[in-house]
Amino acid sequence: MKKLILILLLLLEVDLTFGICAYEGFEYYPKTKEISLNPMFIIQGYDYSQKVILSFKNQKVYLLSENGEEVVLNLQEILKGDYYLTQAIFKPAKELKSNTKYYLKYESLIKDSTRWNSDMRDEWENLYWQTADKKTVPPLNPNLEITFKETEYQEYGCGDASWAIFNLKNTWKEEIWCKTELIDKETNVKTVFYISAEKDKIRVGNDMCSGAFNFVPKRKYKVRFTPMNTDGKVLKTTKWFHFTAHTDEL
Repeated sequence: MKKLILILLLLLEVDLTFGICAYEGFEYYPKTKEISLNPMFIIQGYDYSQKVILSFKNQKVYLLSENGEEVVLNLQEILKGDYYLTQAIFKPAKELKSNTKYYLKYESLIKDSTRWNSDMRDEWENLYWQTADKKTVPPLNPNLEITFKETEYQEYGCGDASWAIFNLKNTWKEEIWCKTELIDKETNVKTVFYISAEKDKIRVGNDMCSGAFNFVPKRKYKVRFTPMNTDGKVLKTTKWFHFTAHTDEL
């Protein structure tokens, strides 16, 4: 029995060390279930799911209320990341109704969209948003500060994870999005992507499977952020932050 347990632990360690990446997947924003009557939406596709995101140029995407009413989502833009990640930005064609549950739908949808619920049950659940009676969510703190912290690099089985990490100060614990503009200073190539802040941090880069930005080791970059709430109400764009990407040595 002890040998069996040891074998299982070794197998688990190998899996964690080398990692396994899925071939498709979606993320949906806002992460919070309660939304205003005039929200913004982001649908993000990984790897093979990027084809679905790109198809939104030519297909109807909409919210379906619990009462059967459709609200078309107008496509604002599609942004392609550097590393197997693409996102579409939407705004409703009209104001949503208060105290109503809405489900995401689109023409090529085969089954209901789901997302992981880690707050209550640690399980997959059907994707929905619930309005209250607020036309807008509160704006971000105008004294919000973003400062550079460090670069980070880690090797995994599926690939490398590389980040430039920034600290957020003076938040009100709300959901914060940042329109992020990154420029490679050697090639002058610019990549733009919306990033959702992680508590008090913004992570610019990629994990082992995907990411908005993919760094060349030791190359110099500059980045700036336009913070916003989940209605798309923005604060002033930051200054440019300059940094050098990781080396490929741990």
